[in-house]
Formats: sequence, structure tokens, C-alpha cells
Amino acid sequence: MSNLISGATTALITPFKNGTLDEATFAKLIQRQIDNGIDAVCPVGTTGESATLTHDEHKRCIEIAVEVCKDTNTKVLAGAGSNATHEAVEIAQHAEKCGVDAIFSVSPYYNKPSQEGLYQHYKAIAKSVELPFMLYNVPGRTGVDIQADTVCRLFDDVPNIFGIKEATGSIERTVELLSKRPELYVFSGDDAIDYPILANGGKGITSVTSNLLPDLKSQLTHLALKGDFKASKAINDKLYTINKIMFCESNPIPIKAAMYIAGLIDTLEYRLPLVPPSVENMNKIEEVMKNYNIVGA
Repeated sequence: MSNLISGATTALITPFKNGTLDEATFAKLIQRQIDNGIDAVCPVGTTGESATLTHDEHKRCIEIAVEVCKDTNTKVLAGAGSNATHEAVEIAQHAEKCGVDAIFSVSPYYNKPSQEGLYQHYKAIAKSVELPFMLYNVPGRTGVDIQADTVCRLFDDVPNIFGIKEATGSIERTVELLSKRPELYVFSGDDAIDYPILANGGKGITSVTSNLLPDLKSQLTHLALKGDFKASKAINDKLYTINKIMFCESNPIPIKAAMYIAGLIDTLEYRLPLVPPSVENMNKIEEVMKNYNIVGA
């Protein structure tokens, strides 16, 4: 497949106002990503609180992303995940009709399928569309790990499956995947280890922190992909404290709080069961943010 997504991508937050999707702010946040060198935006993933959005809200987020990114160099890698395969198929097909560039799909949560179940789940979703398709492995959130052999099997058997967002936190898993399938597009799904994954042959990142600091995250990624590993590592090291504080509570609680502190979103709203961070953690986030220049805020 040609024209596959690579580089710096952002796992977008979903802003709310008075309990509903804040469409105007969402569009503004996406434009800020475009303005700061992000290669693709990723609406309605884990960071976008997809688990608590209605299907109509989920679809509307994808539509807005396509509208804002039209005629720009920034692509749309849309979330189409569910623990019910038929629901993921429906969302993926809607995303394709909207004109997204590619789809990523989180592993099914709660029902804990076997590796064969994961294989059949992903095969069914990917075969329902013609778009490039990326797996998304985050076992700490879903309770199931897409093992390397299953990834290889899907990559070999399903032509439009081209990569995986790897969020196990394991460098060894990236080494294993790329040793077995060097052509696989591995994206870092853990902000703290973006640089080592890129240095080992990763093709990109999908970042939470880039909601706040898209300029630095795009620079880090582009430097590594050009082979300037020293400069890329320096940025990764500089970002360590902000990356760490962004996970002091469950994602996306801290990143939304940081964006509210920075003035990038007008209201700090989550969908239950998520709630705002503790006062102590709010203060910690604000203190760490003083070390960074937040562009466009």
C-alpha cells in the first residue's frame, strides 16, 4: 500500500461543554496540531474518551477531523475500536465514507478474547474497509495483549493491516516485532519511550503529550526519522517530566487538566466514571508545566 501514515500523530482529547461535544473547540485543537507540524491526528481513541461517547458523537468527531484536515498535509488516523466486532466494523465503515486516511482499532476490552479471537476480530474489521489499518495494543487498559505472533499473522494475512500502535511500555516487544517483520509500521504508544522506539526502527508515534506540546513532539519524531538521534533524544529527555506527570492519574485526566490550565480548553469536563484530578495532582501538573513553552495557548 502506498501513502501510509508515518511520523508524529496525536491521540486527540475530546472536549466537552455542558456535557456535550464541544465541536468548535475540537476543530480549533485540530487546527493547532496542523499548525505545529503534526503528521496525523487520531480522533476517538482512548485519549478521546471513546468508551463513553455515543456512537453519534464518535462519528461526529471523525467528521470534524476530516473537515479541518482537508487540503492540509495532516492526515486523519481515525479510531474505530470496540469490544463488539460488529460495532467496530460499523464505525470503520463510517470513517471510510467520511474520507479518513487510515483507521486504528484498540484491542477488545473486558471480554478478554483468545489470540484466535483477536485474529478473527481484526481480520473482520480490516476486511470491511479498503483503508490502511493499524492495530492498537494497550493491554494495561484492555486486559488483553495482541501477542507478536498474532500481529505477524494479521500482517501477513490481511493486506491492508500495515502497522501497530504499541503501548505495552516494552521496548523488547518493539524489538521482537521488527525482528520478525521489518516492514511493519510500529508506532510508539507510550510518550516516555518515543525516542528508543524510533531509534529501533519505529515509523512514528501516537502521543498524548502532543495535545499540549505538538511542536516538540513533531520535532522529536522528524529528527529521529531523519537519523539525527542525538537531537531527538535531547527532546525526549526534555519531555520526560511532562510525559511522566501526564500519567499521574488515568489518561486522559491529566492531559485534559493541563490543557485547561494552559487555556486551550474553556471547561474541564470528563465523562463519568472519569473525574478531575485531585487538588494535589492538579498542583503538580501546573508546576511541571512551568518548564515548557506551550505554543498557541
